[in-house]
Amino acid sequence: MAQRQGLDAENVLQAAVEMADTQGVEGLTLAALAAKLNVKTPSLYNHIKGLPDLRRQLSRRGLMLIKAAMVDAVIGKAKDDALLAVGFAYVDFARKHPGLYEAISILPDYEDPELKEAGNDVVFFLLRILEPYGLSEEDALHVVRGFRSMVHGFASLEHRNGFRMGLERDESLRRLLQTYLRGLRTAESAT
Repeated sequence: MAQRQGLDAENVLQAAVEMADTQGVEGLTLAALAAKLNVKTPSLYNHIKGLPDLRRQLSRRGLMLIKAAMVDAVIGKAKDDALLAVGFAYVDFARKHPGLYEAISILPDYEDPELKEAGNDVVFFLLRILEPYGLSEEDALHVVRGFRSMVHGFASLEHRNGFRMGLERDESLRRLLQTYLRGLRTAESAT
């Protein structure tokens, strides 16, 4: 079957990213994607294996891009400054890419080797940032879990218009992260 000139797997994925970011992951259908790309739905199967595969690819792309955003944010920073920068990068990613962020949050199959590797890359990156705190591996993993819960909660509430007061959201985020960091420093000094 002849493929449409200029249409490839990357074009299909990029169009899906744009749709997910504007309509949400649940709003992304193969028919709507085909219409956006000006092709017939069966033509998409030259580049993807179906909607579950496309959602898996969105999750993987999201994990890779959120890690890249966090890596960029910590250049030249360490300890508290690095974690503060990562927290802001995380929430900023969710703001800029709500569909990709949603795809990360609802991983279709965490046992998928590519998704597992991409997710582990994010965790290992965060663990490296935590090394200067001298935490045990188990304690560091608990810190990563707590940190993710905190920034995910903030990003999710913000996305669902949960912050309707006239307060500056970034200031609220900064205060939340600084409070968490104070707790982390207290735990560090207790060891």
